[in-house]
Amino acid sequence: MNFLKDYLQNDIDFSSYEDIKKNFKIKVPENFNFAYDIVDRYAKEAPEKLAMLWIDDKEERRFNFKEISLLTNRAANFLTSMGIKKGDAIMLILRRRWEFWPILLAMHKIGAVAVPATNQLVKKDIEYRTNAADIKMIICVDEENISAEVEKAMPDSPTVKHLVRVGAPKEGWIDFAKEFEKQSESFTRPSGDADTQNSDIMLRYFTSGTSGYPKMVQHNFAYPLGHITTAKFWQQVVDDGLHLTIAETGWAKAMWGKLYGQWICGSAVFVYDMMSFKPYVILQKIQNYRITTFCAPPTVYRYLIRSKLDSYDLSSLKHCVTAGEALNPEVYNKFYEMTGIRMYEGYGQTETTLLAGNFADMTPKPGSMGKPGPGYDMDIVNADGKPCKAGEVGSIVLYFKEGKPVGVFSGYYKDQELTDKAFEGGIYHTGDTAYFDEDGYYWFIGRDDDLIKTSGYRVSPFEVESIFQQHPACLECAVTGIPDKHRGQAVKATVVLAQGYEPTEELRIEMLTFVKERSAVYKHPRELEFVKELPKTISGKIRRVEIRNKDNV
Repeated sequence: MNFLKDYLQNDIDFSSYEDIKKNFKIKVPENFNFAYDIVDRYAKEAPEKLAMLWIDDKEERRFNFKEISLLTNRAANFLTSMGIKKGDAIMLILRRRWEFWPILLAMHKIGAVAVPATNQLVKKDIEYRTNAADIKMIICVDEENISAEVEKAMPDSPTVKHLVRVGAPKEGWIDFAKEFEKQSESFTRPSGDADTQNSDIMLRYFTSGTSGYPKMVQHNFAYPLGHITTAKFWQQVVDDGLHLTIAETGWAKAMWGKLYGQWICGSAVFVYDMMSFKPYVILQKIQNYRITTFCAPPTVYRYLIRSKLDSYDLSSLKHCVTAGEALNPEVYNKFYEMTGIRMYEGYGQTETTLLAGNFADMTPKPGSMGKPGPGYDMDIVNADGKPCKAGEVGSIVLYFKEGKPVGVFSGYYKDQELTDKAFEGGIYHTGDTAYFDEDGYYWFIGRDDDLIKTSGYRVSPFEVESIFQQHPACLECAVTGIPDKHRGQAVKATVVLAQGYEPTEELRIEMLTFVKERSAVYKHPRELEFVKELPKTISGKIRRVEIRNKDNV
């Protein structure tokens, strides 16, 4: 069973992409709260239904909805005993620990604001976030490295009142397990002003900051319903299925694939709390636990296709999707050749849910983000704000002709100027560029700031990077613009070599020639630099701005 039909204005069965796009509409009830309206309802009507299958390298636990509900109540009682109330912000640094789920849901019940964060943060990152987001409590996994960084940040984090540790206890920290066990399994929903409203802020996410300080994206309590599109129509999750999204809980992608849409659609989530990513281990988990639907960024698939895929039984997989960065056609083609499974690419942002995707009755075009998703009125416009024609590169925008769609963020916390700029003219400016082809498929070009303008042409870094990825010596590549007195900018490639290759002049010439033979003249790289690693954000996105700044000195 699932509750999907209760949140759609029309039938849940659609005959085609066109049918979905025309007739899909989310029905948002008053005072929707995912913890009460989805989790607690399952606990009453289908208490034994599997919610989460969680494992780490030592333990396996299966949680049904009754157990999740009771654990959530205990967590809510713990938080309220610590003085946490509606509107208070808590930073969650919990990797993929199972405790993340009841703690997050408990915050939803109270109306507190969750600020998920990664365990890769260091002192300065934590200081910035605690002060920018007014963090009152930090709940952290029991890793000495991140615990030490949190402690270093505390002298300059005046808003933080409590440090809570999940796992092994430590002096100076509140022991979550100890305090959690003392709590009642009953929790009464607050009433009056203490209860949540749809417009209240539920999540506050820091973007990955590819070009500057991370922005604080805010989502309200209706946001989970926006992920019906993500789970039902893109990931194709099924009732009583088992979905695996690789993302760690510190990133917004976890909300795309580890909780909201999946549970609304009745699918359980599979969570592997891994200490490090090993492709063969992921393949073993898919095989042994019979994963039905799978989502990972292209980088993960890039590693998977270098593994012995034919050594694993992947027959349980019904649908695979990818997002987070543009998909290189070479990766798509190789995965399909080795498994017979097509990858369905999608596109969205921390600020939104799924904006575009390759949906069930569509044949994916490798490298295309697909078509605009249901619930969104999306277009590509030129510098004058007028709709582009097929093949013309422009900026991706969302129109709000019928009001702001469910799933679009409420604004940037403490930055009204940036919020106003994003929603200027009553539309949302994504900051991304793309074009659509004659069939209506959208093709990602890049961030506005990443476009290279050379000899009057605009070059997408992704297009050139995709060609480099076809060369066996290329593990990773970043393409940027460098100053050129004749062209304005010239194209430069910064390359990390695959294992077994050395950075020689002969290889440099070979790779440049390889790209020149496969691209238009104006896209030809004029320089190629070999490096051991590319500068990246904490979430793994390439910081081309850092490469540009270095080259422009």
